[in-house]
Amino acid sequence: MQTDIDPRSLIGRKAYDRNGHKIGTVDEVYLDDATGAPEWAAVRTGLFSRDAFVPLEPSTLIDETLRVPYDRALIKDAPDFGVGRHLSPEQELQLYHHYGLDIASPEPGPPPSDRDFGRLANGES
Repeated sequence: MQTDIDPRSLIGRKAYDRNGHKIGTVDEVYLDDATGAPEWAAVRTGLFSRDAFVPLEPSTLIDETLRVPYDRALIKDAPDFGVGRHLSPEQELQLYHHYGLDIASPEPGPPPSDRDFGRLANGES
C-alpha cells in the first residue's frame, strides 16, 4: 500500500474485494509498532455485522476506495478479534495464516510487548 497516505484518512472509506464487490467501510486502522506503518484495517462488513481485519500491504487505494486483493467470502471468514484493542502477536499470526501471507523474518532485537502490538492509528488504547 502507498506509504505516504495518512492511515487516519482511510477511516470511513469504502472497501471492495478483488472482484469489485463491496466489503464494507474501514472502521479502524492498526499500525505496526516497530515501523509505525499501517498494517491492518478493520472493515465493518454490514450494519448489524462485525469488523473483519484485512491486510493493508497487498491492498491498494484506488479512486478513494480501498481495494483488497481477496474474495469477500475469505474476508468475512477472517478471525474475529473485536476492534478497539491491540492485536496480540498470536492474533496477528492467525490473520497472516488466514490470508496465506508469509511473515517476514523478525529483525534481531527484543520482541514488541503484547500490550503495544497492533496499536490503533488514532492513538487510542
